[in-house]
Amino acid sequence: MAAWDSDWAPQLLPPVEEAAEHTKLWWAAAVAMAAGGGWRGRKAATAGIMSMAAAELLSNGVAKQLVERRRPPKEWVPHDDVEDRPDSSSFPSGHTTAAVAFTAAVAPSWPWAGAACAVPTVLVAIERVHSGAHYPSAGAAGAAIGLTAAALVRATPRLLIRHWARTRSTSG
Repeated sequence: MAAWDSDWAPQLLPPVEEAAEHTKLWWAAAVAMAAGGGWRGRKAATAGIMSMAAAELLSNGVAKQLVERRRPPKEWVPHDDVEDRPDSSSFPSGHTTAAVAFTAAVAPSWPWAGAACAVPTVLVAIERVHSGAHYPSAGAAGAAIGLTAAALVRATPRLLIRHWARTRSTSG
């Protein structure tokens, strides 16, 4: 995929990477949802941000510390994007983790917004491999971590309510 040569990739993928850098794209989406989506938009934005935070903690704070993996060799990437790669472990893809976590958390609250976020999410995952920053397996691992974080964040309120109800019934 890093060697993939197309007419549109050099125009489309670098701006996608720039927008996703430091999660700017997802924060902007959350602000737009919260400002224009009413109660549903605020709920979706909150779920997205919380999931993204949990996913980044798992990805960057845990997985990248446990797995030291070099970036793909520069020789595999025939375009200029290969010069702008981070020095950190390439496993998992933090960009993909954040994108998938945000989108997977937004979709159940507001399916239309989740579908709209899915497009840049896929482009971010493609860009990370195309730029030579990650192997496809790092993107897949990032997606798995993102989905897991979204599921955990979405389940947490129900689990807390259930726990609170159980402790109240046993103490009274």
